Amino acid sequence: MTSKRTFSRRDFLQTTSAATAAGVFMGTSAITRGQDSPNERPVFATIGLRNQGWTITNKSTQFADFAAFADVDATVLEENLKKLEEKTGKKADGYKDYREVLDRDDIDAVMIAAPDHWHTKISVEAMLAGKDVYCEKPLTLTIDEGKLIEKVVKQTGRVFQVGTMQRTECEHRFLKAIALIRDGRIGDIRKVTCGINGATGSPVIPAIDVPEGLDWDMWLGPAPKVPYRALPEMREGYGGGVPLYTNCHYAWRNWYEYSGGQMNDWGAHHVDIATWALGATDTGPNTITPVSYSLPVDYKDGYPTVSDQYNSPTKFEIRANMPGDIPMIITSEGDNGILFEGTKGRFFVNRGKLAGKPVEDLENNPLPEGAVEEVYGGPVSQNHTENFIDAMASRKQPISDVWTHNRMLETCHLANIAIRLGRELKWDPTKREIIGDDEANAFLSRESRDGYEINM
Repeated sequence: MTSKRTFSRRDFLQTTSAATAAGVFMGTSAITRGQDSPNERPVFATIGLRNQGWTITNKSTQFADFAAFADVDATVLEENLKKLEEKTGKKADGYKDYREVLDRDDIDAVMIAAPDHWHTKISVEAMLAGKDVYCEKPLTLTIDEGKLIEKVVKQTGRVFQVGTMQRTECEHRFLKAIALIRDGRIGDIRKVTCGINGATGSPVIPAIDVPEGLDWDMWLGPAPKVPYRALPEMREGYGGGVPLYTNCHYAWRNWYEYSGGQMNDWGAHHVDIATWALGATDTGPNTITPVSYSLPVDYKDGYPTVSDQYNSPTKFEIRANMPGDIPMIITSEGDNGILFEGTKGRFFVNRGKLAGKPVEDLENNPLPEGAVEEVYGGPVSQNHTENFIDAMASRKQPISDVWTHNRMLETCHLANIAIRLGRELKWDPTKREIIGDDEANAFLSRESRDGYEINM
């Protein structure tokens, strides 16, 4: 992926346009990303800037120039524009409406870190506007949204990277884990357990005035129109500077209207790696069983009966029956990470460690040369954005493509549907629909609020 030739932005745009017009993906080619020469760098914009939006931007400034930011919160927008200028010495333009970013011809790609319920609309419209896309995980709010994104990627020929950065970063621990499995170090896989943490419910959260600078209607966007809610207690640490209990900044992950709780948050990371390791990235489970679960509010017909408290699961154990009848357990209990168990042994991996006897045995019996690179599909990048930019130049889809992401995320979406309805689901991974359950199939899509439909 790394070559000695330079690659100007003019070359980059010509290559991109030619490949898109032809409707094909070119073979892998490498570029020097011109870290010291601005005219050799692609031009990016970030849409949605709080927390993860700045994180992915900050990691990407070594590879790309940022010409614009968009955020519906004026305070967040101004803070991040200042941070970018302090870091790079360059000013970017700021917008409340992301569509003004998409209208600009000088922007090659957008990085999307808005809340999950906005991902599909912005992603689709960005691709139709001729932009490549890096979008945070989880990519979608529903399974049908994933199908739409796949259709538009194919239609436009755009490059699309999902922000499941465990595929690239974390000192390549997850790649080594998959290499261990492929090399037969634990024999045949018998069980995979994904620990993704539990969550907490909330007190009753009152409706209050919208904070100054926040366009609440646009923050809600495709989601139903509801009051802004918050309690005065403030969050500390990561996500600080916002209310601890709210239906907006940071805490939106606890509401099914905007996200999928821990199942779609940490699940989008660990279920992704587990599915990859099982070789199931082009299929999926046939059965999803909610072994146990706790919801923080009462539900009826799959919907919460109150609107003033968090409503995503706090505890759960889900069994997904994967190809070969291998059980994948998704649980809120135990350590955060993935436990692989096979006929010859087991090991555990997370962002901090790769541990177990098969790992210890590597000291005297290392993996074959190139085993990790074979998992990755070539020389391994150190940065997820670097892989994205390489893909933009080659017009080959990156390591976290939309098809494999959507396949694994279907497991997470189905788990949430099973919890909401309180029953086992039979899934047809070929037709991508729930078998014999019209009520459950109704949860595969959601209507957008009037005025916030996707512009196709």
